[in-house]
Amino acid sequence: ATLIGAGLPLAQSLHTVSEQTSNKKMKAVIDDIMTSVEGGSSLSDSFSKHPDVFDKVYLSLIAAGELSGTLDESLQRIAAQQEKDAAMMSKIKGALTYPVIVLVVILAVVAFMMFTVVPQVEQLYDDMGETLPFITQVMVSATNFVLGYWWLMIIVVAIAVWFFIQFLRTESGIKFAANFKLNVPLFNALFRKLYMARFTRTGQVLLSTGVAMLDMLSICGDSVNNVIIKKSIDEAAEMVKGGKNLSDSLKGKDYILPLVPQMISIGEQSGKIDQMVGKTAQVYEDELDEQIKAISTMIEPLLMVVMAVVAGGMVGAILFPIYGLVNKV
Repeated sequence: ATLIGAGLPLAQSLHTVSEQTSNKKMKAVIDDIMTSVEGGSSLSDSFSKHPDVFDKVYLSLIAAGELSGTLDESLQRIAAQQEKDAAMMSKIKGALTYPVIVLVVILAVVAFMMFTVVPQVEQLYDDMGETLPFITQVMVSATNFVLGYWWLMIIVVAIAVWFFIQFLRTESGIKFAANFKLNVPLFNALFRKLYMARFTRTGQVLLSTGVAMLDMLSICGDSVNNVIIKKSIDEAAEMVKGGKNLSDSLKGKDYILPLVPQMISIGEQSGKIDQMVGKTAQVYEDELDEQIKAISTMIEPLLMVVMAVVAGGMVGAILFPIYGLVNKV
């Protein structure tokens, strides 16, 4: 976008981008596009040869930019949208990083205690001919099982993970994952707003570039990356095709939040649908920021409770038996 906006020819712009790209696979893709463009193909046609890299949003915006003579603006819109989406996903991943680290540490501590301290406590009780307390016996049994059948556990877990991954690639698995994200406790509202932010932001970018309404809905259905939301958008597209307003078509659809059709209705009345859709996207992006912060704040005390329970269990299983022996002595 910057190079074309500065007046450089398309082929030279692609050559410059290729030289600045360190990723070998991406560099090969850009070189192939450059060869195609130099051979007389349009940029959108050249991009379409790599659907695993450039989705429908890219292709539609570039095609619209080529037709209108505003390719640099179209590329700039793509960049802005990609950056917003990447920033949002980064925040969500960041909110989940701390809990994952804490849980890994907890598991590591439990494993260390089970495989080093618990066997010593068991040996101490055996030497003194005493019976282990129930909670300690549970930990000893768990430790012995893991030590004796660790290979079986790895095989079972590996097979289970493999089958689960294969299941997620099926149509039923894709629907299961989509439904899980929309209804999982604590995170369901976050995912729903994330999908609405994607839908409205992509819609705003496409409409402002001149992409037709039905094409916009088709592309947005794919871009939200959730088959249940896509189904609702596709149903609305069929209603629009039949002559109904977009706002009326989206009302009452599964997981389409009420603010979306309300803001689109205002845009339809004012003739500024793209602007109102863009404002809707901004609302959901701001709400996502706040919700991510709230979830991060909520997770910390929950993890403290988990750590307290784990610590209490370890104390009960290891220290109490030792104190019991000391009292008997």
